[in-house]
Amino acid sequence: MASHRKSRPVGTRVAGIRTPALATAALTSVALLSQSANAAPADDKPSLEEVEKKVDDLYRQAESATDNYNAAKEKTTTQRKQVDTLLEDVARRTEKLNEAREELGSFAAAQYRTGAGASGTATFLLADTPQDYFDQTQLMGRLTNRQKGAVDDYVSEQSATMKKRQEASQSLQTLTETQSDLKTAKATVQKKLADAREMLSELTAQEKARLAALEEQKQEAAARKAAELARQQAAADKAAQETTAPPQGSTSTATDSSYATKAAKALAFARAQIGKPYVWGATGPDSYDCSGFTQAAWKAAGVDLPRVTYDQVNAGTTVSLADAQPGDLVFFYDDISHVGLYIGNGMMIHAPKPGAYVREESIFYDGESAIHSVVRPA
Repeated sequence: MASHRKSRPVGTRVAGIRTPALATAALTSVALLSQSANAAPADDKPSLEEVEKKVDDLYRQAESATDNYNAAKEKTTTQRKQVDTLLEDVARRTEKLNEAREELGSFAAAQYRTGAGASGTATFLLADTPQDYFDQTQLMGRLTNRQKGAVDDYVSEQSATMKKRQEASQSLQTLTETQSDLKTAKATVQKKLADAREMLSELTAQEKARLAALEEQKQEAAARKAAELARQQAAADKAAQETTAPPQGSTSTATDSSYATKAAKALAFARAQIGKPYVWGATGPDSYDCSGFTQAAWKAAGVDLPRVTYDQVNAGTTVSLADAQPGDLVFFYDDISHVGLYIGNGMMIHAPKPGAYVREESIFYDGESAIHSVVRPA
């Protein structure tokens, strides 16, 4: 019959003394701690949450740099047109100056041929009759007045031409500077995007899956926040309908109706762009960056918006988030580096970031604190 008595722990010997199991475990722990203390420093690889934040920050910085690039590109285009106009003007004025110089030369030759430099007596001696002298004197008088006018015209044209040449030179210098700014902004965008791609490339397949799960959780939280705003706006609309409506045909009603009509056109255009890729610096029709997308949407409604986000934010009337209407522009972050087109119920259509596509998304996609302002552009 097998014995049910528990076997006695064997333990180990330390300096010839048998030690109990508990002591053995303690000694083992001490040994492991000692090994850890002497080992190389622990791997300081960032957590997935830190990676996500760093990547998002890099994309945001890239968007901000994209706005700088767009502004520099727009300024470069404007400056180049100005330079071309000035150079054309200089060419025309130079041509006129040459014509004036030729006219002065012809006067000098005529003066030489007619002896205008001689005294009145000499001129009289050259004349066959007193009438000839009179005619020559009258001619030289008119010639002198015309010559004086030609000289005045030449001096004036010469001064104007020199001024335009100076303006063209300064404009060319400014163009060179804006082209340098454009090059710097482009390099900054490319560096930020390259850094983000490198960080993502270093993740394992398992880490990428976990990162996608974190993003999904973030999107779910944003969707709940959007639904909450939708309920609040619906309640506010219901309360407004229960109050006394403004007189029919009032200015307020007409304004709302006009805006709704334009906004509907902008939204129809925006929805037709869903699925097109985000490309920094792009304004359509095949790809967009965030401000290029909102600019194109409102242009379809007959409203011209500036090119970059920090100009678009001033191109309309600021309203509260609670009063946001479809068609309004929603701006994000303290540096106003992102913008989307509000479609109602806490949702928007926007061109999110490199590697993504134009899509519908909660305006709370990066948390409520990320929302900078809401602007009604028309």
